[in-house]
Amino acid sequence: MTENPRADLAADDLERRIAQARGDEPADLVLRGGHVFDLVTGAMIEGDVAITGERIAGIGADYEGSRVIDVGGLVLVPGFIDTHLHVESSLVTPHEFDRCVTPRGITTAICDPHEIANVIGVDGIRWFQEASAQLVMDLRVQISSCVPSTDMETAGARIEAADLAPLMGHPSGIGLAEFMNYPGVIHRDPGAMAKLRLFAGGHVDGHCPQLSGRDLNAYIAAGIRTEHEATTAAEALEKLRKGMRVLIREGSVSKDLDALQPVLTEATSAYLCLCTDDRNPLDIAEHGHLDYMIRRLIALGTAPLAAYRAASLSAASAFGLTDRGLIAPGLRADIVAIDSLRGCHARLVLCGGKVADADAFAARETLAPIGRNSVRAPKVTPQDFRNGGNRTETDVIGIVEGKIITAHLREEIAIVDGDKRPDPARDLMRIAVVERHGKNGNIATGFVRGFGMQAGAIASTVCHDHHNIVAVGADYADMALAANRLSEIEGGFVVARDGEILAELALPVAGLMSLEPFEAVRDRLAALRQAALSLGVVLEEPFLQLAFLALPVIPALKITDRGLVDVVKFEIIPG
Repeated sequence: MTENPRADLAADDLERRIAQARGDEPADLVLRGGHVFDLVTGAMIEGDVAITGERIAGIGADYEGSRVIDVGGLVLVPGFIDTHLHVESSLVTPHEFDRCVTPRGITTAICDPHEIANVIGVDGIRWFQEASAQLVMDLRVQISSCVPSTDMETAGARIEAADLAPLMGHPSGIGLAEFMNYPGVIHRDPGAMAKLRLFAGGHVDGHCPQLSGRDLNAYIAAGIRTEHEATTAAEALEKLRKGMRVLIREGSVSKDLDALQPVLTEATSAYLCLCTDDRNPLDIAEHGHLDYMIRRLIALGTAPLAAYRAASLSAASAFGLTDRGLIAPGLRADIVAIDSLRGCHARLVLCGGKVADADAFAARETLAPIGRNSVRAPKVTPQDFRNGGNRTETDVIGIVEGKIITAHLREEIAIVDGDKRPDPARDLMRIAVVERHGKNGNIATGFVRGFGMQAGAIASTVCHDHHNIVAVGADYADMALAANRLSEIEGGFVVARDGEILAELALPVAGLMSLEPFEAVRDRLAALRQAALSLGVVLEEPFLQLAFLALPVIPALKITDRGLVDVVKFEIIPG
């Protein structure tokens, strides 16, 4: 018995692939009648596409096949590669994420499971690694670098370099996921240095919003080569000029595509990629995923060759996936048949030569959920949300809709009976973070502007990256009701008003993911959105917007369970 049975299979596939490429025997599968969009020259190539097993055998010729699929009138493009995302923020399990986005042409997704890792540690990363082997798409699992993202928050777990080493070498791996603690890199924090040395010579993904000049030089000098936090053309261009691959992001909250679109040209497309970095099933249903990004880019004037390169070939190159990114002999048969380059509506999707249809999804193995009963928050009362102090001048988080960066505002708020009350007339809402991992029971409060809320409260356990409970509201009793309800349903989203729960979505997998099909999650999100609108909320995506208000590695002002964080100074503001 051979020690590596796949070696024999690979040798067999090699000879069969060569024979089928020459036409000496029928191909396993032939796509007939389509036009191949060549991302090297920009040409349209006539002829069949022959496939042997998981790989392409030949293009641009006539082939016979054991199975023939008619793709007449369609354009064939390489499968799309989402270069950075957190499956947990799609609010569904990896299996449901696969079923949700693969039919839209996403054949490879590069994920960082640091959301679940912040709740349950390395077991969460291993769970994603195990799931990756069961999916139709190719889910690549980066090793989470910053758990927690900083020392200014309480997470459910802490992962050091020694914890990462046993996770390396998994078939789904590429390298080290987004290094969010950029101050730790540029100031040579020993823990950060140990993680970077562990992955020296491999791929290290970046995260350095608004970093510039010598500090950016220092960050890139650490060996970090990709980055998805650019929000302006100027920021993207500086990073490109210093050799970074910039990932254009368009998520449910972080919408940077329009600002960065002018940077994407045929000249720069080799160094630009696409990513979603958090997109929920409702947004996907209403707009799309990477397919939406491609449509939008072309509508804004981007050359189709540049858009499709960024979606596949450039992405494959950036992350060392040399077996994909083109429809060419010998490469992985990740192929999307679309209606047109401008339309980008998938009619047929192949992942490794397998048609991504209902039968393929039904044939997958299943994986038991993990991270149940992870919400161990203290029971809160309305009094817990009071916010006093001895100064009327007050730091206020200013939401920038469509961005995860915030403004650091200062407002005069009167102190009445020892409390600074929410003021709907001025759009000043109470925001609070409640530690939910059972570590210390911390509760921090502050003010936020931008929700437009007039009554009630919303609360969530999707709270980047520590995933404590975050609540915002005009009424303390409703905030307490919503926060306590989250403990009862094992985490999720809740909207409350006048002592009643208006809508909710349970996320019992680590307080982050539903056990329901993505269609059910989509419908519940629609109901939650309507409930939030009934409170006066003006944001298109209030729940994920709320989640990012607690992420202390994105400028300028954020809040964690330890208090308000001045991200520019990288310090907690004294209470």
